[in-house]
Amino acid sequence: MKKHQAPTAGKLTVLRQVCNYIPPYLVPKIAHQTGVDEKARTFSPWSHTVSLGYAQLTHALSLNDVCDGLQLNSGPLSAIRAATAPTRNNLSHANKVRDAAMAETLFWEELKYLGDLSPGFVSGRAGKKFLRKFKRKIHAIDSTTIPLIASCMDWAKHRRRKAAAKCHLRLDLQSFLPRFAIIDTARQADAKRAREVCAGVKEGEIVIFDKAYVDFDHLWDMEQREVIWVTRAKENLQFKVVGQMPVPAEGKVVADELVGLKNPGSQQKYPELMRRVTAWVEVDGKEQLMTFLTNQLTWSPSTIVELYRCRWEIEVFFKQLKQTLQLADFLGTSANAVRWQIWTALLIYLLLRYLAYLSNWAHSFSRLFAIIRTGLWRKWHLLSLLERYGTANSHFRYLSHPEQAYFPGFA
Repeated sequence: MKKHQAPTAGKLTVLRQVCNYIPPYLVPKIAHQTGVDEKARTFSPWSHTVSLGYAQLTHALSLNDVCDGLQLNSGPLSAIRAATAPTRNNLSHANKVRDAAMAETLFWEELKYLGDLSPGFVSGRAGKKFLRKFKRKIHAIDSTTIPLIASCMDWAKHRRRKAAAKCHLRLDLQSFLPRFAIIDTARQADAKRAREVCAGVKEGEIVIFDKAYVDFDHLWDMEQREVIWVTRAKENLQFKVVGQMPVPAEGKVVADELVGLKNPGSQQKYPELMRRVTAWVEVDGKEQLMTFLTNQLTWSPSTIVELYRCRWEIEVFFKQLKQTLQLADFLGTSANAVRWQIWTALLIYLLLRYLAYLSNWAHSFSRLFAIIRTGLWRKWHLLSLLERYGTANSHFRYLSHPEQAYFPGFA
């Protein structure tokens, strides 16, 4: 692309093009199912969805930021299926009383819709080259804590002076898309949510998780369902070695053992043998000795170690979500308002990932977000814009404020 070539002009604003990937029937259908449409008067469920999506794409810090921004652009906003700008009270009330189950259902229905529209998007091989060797699904489960304000969010307190929400999530490592999520308070221990998060994993698929999710009842449940699991061993694990497997003389694998649980209570929960692999693993440039557990008894120990290393991909997902989208400043203090904002952040993440898929985006997620935010109310052909700037050799640079991101050729 020439250095100063302007983006291709289009007939629709960038925001309208993003919203158009949500089919017209979907929000009214879900609103009716969840009873939200019965409470809608002047501020429709569609307008509510667009408003919160706009808040994510502009990193709005307050209700006034959202309302003022939309009211100043009420003309192009109304072209987005007759969406209307809310007043501050409208938006605050909707966040508080409209069931956030609507936002949750919308995310999963939109994921299904995009999967039907473009099967390669949900079944593609977006992960590491190592993962693409497997013909079976590989999932990672983990949670991320989202800090909240303890002084006005008592429902989310989990320590004396701290409050937080927690998102438990199962990520398909090959398509890099969520397959299950729970939004809860940080009080809930990870292990108590493990069975629920893994309930949809099918026979023969692989689940990777850290030791916070280790629960022997849950591990035995997956063993009975013939799900392959890989995790870290807790330091206080009581076990007995019943067999040794050969390990290469040279390499990073130190031990490969068949073990049984020693504690009678744990043994009752998980009566079969499991595999214990100890190896040197590089973490942040330093070698650390780590121990892994799995119910897969035949694969090479290096495969088990490498599978667990791929669990880091879910950390990358959380980093993209929390550092790019708006999950630092919330537009309401109720549990319902917080859930609305988190599920809308996931929805916008999904739409941006789909745009990256359609345009063969080759750069970072944060750069994709910055380009779309810069031209939100401009009438540019979106896919053409992403295809051009996604393969540009020139680098964009930020001026003093993120909303003033500058790209060569942008008027």
